[in-house]
Amino acid sequence: MGAAFGTAPDPKGTSMRSTSDRIRHAISFEIIGILLATPLGALVFHLHAGDSAVIVVGSATIAMAWNYVFNLGFDKALNRFTGTTLKSGPVRILHAALFEIGLLLMLMPVIALYLGITLWEALAMDLAFAAFYMAYALVFNWAYDRVFPLPEWQAQRS
Repeated sequence: MGAAFGTAPDPKGTSMRSTSDRIRHAISFEIIGILLATPLGALVFHLHAGDSAVIVVGSATIAMAWNYVFNLGFDKALNRFTGTTLKSGPVRILHAALFEIGLLLMLMPVIALYLGITLWEALAMDLAFAAFYMAYALVFNWAYDRVFPLPEWQAQRS
């Protein structure tokens, strides 16, 4: 894995993901998400492909910054309360739901403004994207943690 994508110790001595690992996570998440969501959004909402791409790429840009900030804060809070960053199934569901709620509040007015639709219409569209991304985030993050586990998790599973 190399030092660039390794772990960073926290004050309790447990390992946290490094900044470079968090950046790899955010970029890979958003690229795959864009490739999936752009054609789905155009199809489901009967949008011109260009408008779908603007909505998805603009949302992904905002989401990438939110992803880094949210995941760092969530991991710090989880580590503070539980002594580890290892996430159980229910914690992963909470993680995905909280992330999407925060993102929804940021994106809804942007979507309404860009498409010239009401906030209610933007809410419906944003909720559909949020449902897609919540399921996608759950699967992606679980897979990411399997492919790039922290060393302490392997010891805890043994």
